[in-house]
Order: sequence, then C-alpha cells, then structure tokens
Amino acid sequence: MKQKIVMKVQMNCLKCQSKALQVAAEANGVSFVGLGAQKDKVEVIGDGVDAPKLVKSLRKKVGHTELLTVEAVK
Repeated sequence: MKQKIVMKVQMNCLKCQSKALQVAAEANGVSFVGLGAQKDKVEVIGDGVDAPKLVKSLRKKVGHTELLTVEAVK
C-alpha cells in the first residue's frame, strides 16, 4: 500500500534541506521525496515506509522533526 507522509523539519539553510531530502531518500520503500509548498515540509511517497523510523532518523541527522500526516495514496 502506497502512502504519503508529510513531515515538518527544521531546516535553516540549503545544506539542511539537501541533507533532509537525502536522509528521506535513503529510507526503505521510498519512491518519491520532495519539499512541500512551504519550504519546511518534506513529502515522502512510498510503499511500506516506516514513518516513525523515518522521523527518528531525520531528528538524529537534521534537527527537530514533526510528523504531520500519513495517508494512503490511490
């Protein structure tokens, strides 16, 4: 089941943005990673992505991360 995960990540510079996208892309099952309409949101689409594990790794490597939504993609 594909799902769309939206997270709010504290990113203060371009290096932080690229690091957040890189960490999200390395997660298992991810097929799409992008920045949301607002620059502090990261959108991840994938099959079988573990959202809490992804949030934990982003907190560890980038900064404060908050899970906003997890929804199924048709």
